[in-house]
Amino acid sequence: MPEVTQVQDVPSLPERVADSHKGNYGTVLVVAGSRGMAGAAVLCGRAALRSGAGLVRVACPIYVQDIVATGYPGYTTYGIRQHTDGTFGDGAAEDLVQFGQEATVVVLGPGIGREPATVAFVRRFITELPEIPIVLDADGLFAVSPFQKDWARRKAPLVLTPHAGEFARLTGQPIVREHAQRVQQAVQFAGRFGQPLLLKGHRSLVTDGHRLYTNTTGNPGMATGGSGDVLAGVVGALIGLGLSAFDAACLGASVHGRAGDIGAARLGQTALTATDILEELPAAFREREAGWSQHRNTNS
Repeated sequence: MPEVTQVQDVPSLPERVADSHKGNYGTVLVVAGSRGMAGAAVLCGRAALRSGAGLVRVACPIYVQDIVATGYPGYTTYGIRQHTDGTFGDGAAEDLVQFGQEATVVVLGPGIGREPATVAFVRRFITELPEIPIVLDADGLFAVSPFQKDWARRKAPLVLTPHAGEFARLTGQPIVREHAQRVQQAVQFAGRFGQPLLLKGHRSLVTDGHRLYTNTTGNPGMATGGSGDVLAGVVGALIGLGLSAFDAACLGASVHGRAGDIGAARLGQTALTATDILEELPAAFREREAGWSQHRNTNS
């Protein structure tokens, strides 16, 4: 395994300035949802807003657009053309490229499905937006598995956020549980393809092949459907705020886990759901905002 720098400190949350407007805090395009999976789009879009994004647009198949639109009033929605089964239709990638070009960052994959047309859509979309950062999650990862050099040849980062099973599919290697082996696999993978990796699980790992951050927040109650959709939205929003992809993944993993810890302290681990994690993001981010006043006092 190549020598890596162990990152100990979580990146700071960027401070918001007094004369700012929503344009200062990024436009996040969330491409998510399908028939039966509208909740993934809602969770991801809401998480991006809760994480400071100035503007969030959620693109989903037109069949579920009304459901997603009523899921939260703070984001706008765009209905993607679809097949009769509710998945993305022919020409969907072309429709969305312009939206992607107007975005600061794209979050792609939660709940979009794994049909051949959807796989083709994801690959086309990634190829045609080489200069826009993309957070690739869930079914988006399925579309590029096993991961190839073609997906790494981008000017902007392609942040991969797999859990253990998705990572095994990306690498073509068996799932490993032992921490040292997880670290070795993650660092080698990120170094080979040159893309940031957030490997989710107990003690989530963030690496670019040269640096390695091991997250210490979170609890077993967060092993629940939709938790990853929330995390993807958090990381996307932080990139939109101006953090590097690596720093956004580190801070996102830490804040997401901390929100889960706050939720577990209130509700217990057994009853914890993705919505609870989402609702505790404000408390987790408020803890990070405490550093703003300390910074101002130091520099006054």
